[in-house]
Amino acid sequence: QVQLVESGGGLVQAGGSLRLSCAASRTTFSINTMGWYRQAPGKQRELVADITSGGSTNYADSVKGRFTISRDNAKNTVYLQMNSLKPEDTADYYCKATYHNYYPRDAWGQGTQVTVSS
Repeated sequence: QVQLVESGGGLVQAGGSLRLSCAASRTTFSINTMGWYRQAPGKQRELVADITSGGSTNYADSVKGRFTISRDNAKNTVYLQMNSLKPEDTADYYCKATYHNYYPRDAWGQGTQVTVSS
């Protein structure tokens, strides 16, 4: 009942920018928090940024000042603007959304790859 579709990943040179999008489709229930996680080879999945329906944001220290998360509640879409990209940002990026079906539940996207070359 909640499906997430990510787009915007790709290959970029260090110092460049990418904009990721994640849209919730076929949605019955309201979306609460949406966020982005990433996982690099050999590393644990980590929170990059998230944003509540009210617009409160949270960022990992490693991306503060470089990444900006935003959302369009009318479209149930979350964005991640990534600037000043570094090779260490290379990872698979996953969109996550929390919604309510009697209780808070999580939905995950399939992931989109971001590769930053030096």
